[in-house]
Amino acid sequence: MFNYGYYNIDCMEGMKEFPDKYFDLAVIDPPYGIGESGEKNKSRACLATAKDYAPYSGGDRNAPPFEYFNELRRVSCNQIIFGANHFISRIPVDSSCWIVWDKENGQNDFADCELAWTSFKTAVRIFRFRWQGMLQGDMKNKEKRIHPNQKPVKLYEWILQKYANRGDIILDTHVGSASSLIACHRMGFKFVGFEKDEHYYEVSKKRLDNEISETQLRFL
Repeated sequence: MFNYGYYNIDCMEGMKEFPDKYFDLAVIDPPYGIGESGEKNKSRACLATAKDYAPYSGGDRNAPPFEYFNELRRVSCNQIIFGANHFISRIPVDSSCWIVWDKENGQNDFADCELAWTSFKTAVRIFRFRWQGMLQGDMKNKEKRIHPNQKPVKLYEWILQKYANRGDIILDTHVGSASSLIACHRMGFKFVGFEKDEHYYEVSKKRLDNEISETQLRFL
């Protein structure tokens, strides 16, 4: 079994190493199967020159298969799954509690919101945070974008505040930019993360390591 931390490995191989219900909460942002891998990002923005991201493994051609969601539910007690509106038939479990992230992104061809399915039995909740190219909801602490599908750390902090309890162990099977792991670190949660794309593992690991180093320096 892996120790807590971040690993450059396919999540299906990684999850095999853990017993049933080992993780209290899995927060994941898997491929949606809509082709948003970074290759066409530079042609879509209108406010400024868009960043040209490297495409990642699989090219977002397919959402995870049934087997992935079965394994995810095996190793985790609860799940929050972004993009599930694109592949709900693969989960497939009804939920009264969806998360709506309102990106407050103005007039462009990107989606106004993103949806996350959850296994919780509460009401639909909305998180509002601007994420429109160079414009972000917290401009004083602006995040550097390193991944085409990067989500803000503030979003994951809100999720952990709402849906995790002190002492929980968190899983992210598709780490991407490491925003989820940075939120876990800031809020004191133990975590395991997987990212199979070598390039994005390296750049996101550097981002996470920088965050950890800065935290340690503040306490010296």
